[in-house]
Amino acid sequence: MHLQGKRALVMGLGVHGGGVGVARFLALQGAEVTVTDLRTPDDLRASLDALAGLPIRFVLGEHRDDDFRQAEIVVRNPAVPSASRYLQIAREAGAAVEMEMTLFFRLCPGPILGVTGTKGKTTTTLLLGAMLREQFPETVIAGNLRISALDQLPLIDVATPVVLELSSFALEGLGEAGLSPQIACITSIAPDHLDRYGTMEAYIQAKEQIWRHQRPGDAVVLNVGSSVMRKMTVVDHRPLDVVWFAGADEARHLEGKRAAFWHGDELIWHDASAAGGATHTVICARDDVRLPGAHNLANIAAATAAACAFGVAPKHIRRAVQTFTGVEHRLEFVRELHGVRYVNDTAATAPEAAIAALRAFDAPIVLIAGGADKNLPFDAFAREIARRVRAVILLQGTATPKLLAALRAVSADADVFGPYDDFEQALDTARCIAAPGDIVLLSPGCASFGMFRNEFHRGEAFRHIIQSFT
Repeated sequence: MHLQGKRALVMGLGVHGGGVGVARFLALQGAEVTVTDLRTPDDLRASLDALAGLPIRFVLGEHRDDDFRQAEIVVRNPAVPSASRYLQIAREAGAAVEMEMTLFFRLCPGPILGVTGTKGKTTTTLLLGAMLREQFPETVIAGNLRISALDQLPLIDVATPVVLELSSFALEGLGEAGLSPQIACITSIAPDHLDRYGTMEAYIQAKEQIWRHQRPGDAVVLNVGSSVMRKMTVVDHRPLDVVWFAGADEARHLEGKRAAFWHGDELIWHDASAAGGATHTVICARDDVRLPGAHNLANIAAATAAACAFGVAPKHIRRAVQTFTGVEHRLEFVRELHGVRYVNDTAATAPEAAIAALRAFDAPIVLIAGGADKNLPFDAFAREIARRVRAVILLQGTATPKLLAALRAVSADADVFGPYDDFEQALDTARCIAAPGDIVLLSPGCASFGMFRNEFHRGEAFRHIIQSFT
């Protein structure tokens, strides 16, 4: 892909590195780079500092039509909708519209394994990467992890496996470009980002792009426990090469199929297509698992199915499971103070993810929830709160009144405090309420915008405040 001297416009720099990697890559390839973002320099200071010294022109606080008319390549941030009028201007002027992931897929010489899903995709991505690294130490892990895939290109050759976390936003661009990874994995599908997609059908269609453009010899890993995914077996009369996975007590519809699934306390890999007849291999036991919650058993099965489809040996998969202790901001244990455990699950930005967090613990829970609205239903989350939570601390946000109304509808006498627009005050209330043996759990079920820059900022603030308690 020839970029030397090309007029390249990066639309959306982002506050936590979203456009930094692609802007740096284009500049180092000799492109004439302009970065445009509606945020101000003060808002973007960390991202601007990361690009200091590079020959990049910045247009901040606005977008200018002429920049889009003059560009030969426009690279849009995943948060920018494809239907943006600025992108339409660029297309009408003859520009190629790309995303970081479309550029990476076109340029990457190695095999790509991609993971997406409403919940579980980060844990599954990192665990799959750990499994591959046991056998292929040079394996690269990047994508929707605040790690620029393009920055990793110098480390990749034709034999280097690449494991990518792919959001539905990134998959939109890959779908437009007709690109899919060789091994694709969908961990789960539940309502999310309906503020962007409007309907579940549109959201599912975005997720489907991870396998829609696969070629013969590629494979897709799907969750047999999902009725939506069970329908993804034949597309346009083209059978998919499907590898299934199942969490605890979900091993249904798997007879005669390639699958990784839990049977009692053992994780099994069943390869119905093995040369010389089907094989049945015990990968590991529950005692090998260091992650909390039944949902993480499903994540382990998903990563195992993808690793086995790629050819990773069972002993390497087992070793990765035994040594993998989790991911920051996802059921992350912060500290224990006066007999109370504090857990950071800020990445639970949808009700389905927060429900999984609540089910991961047997102890009484003081839950911190609420935040910005993504047009998602809260009925199931409210029912789970009523069953499992001793007290709820609500954070201010556009979704919080909906969550409170759903909770009152199922439990008029639920112990609710807030909503708070001061995070430290909310956490101090949680500390005062919690008794020895309780868990104070930040698992909001909502986005973070308004009080925080993003969910990671929320999680970092939680850690900082909790560590300051005495």
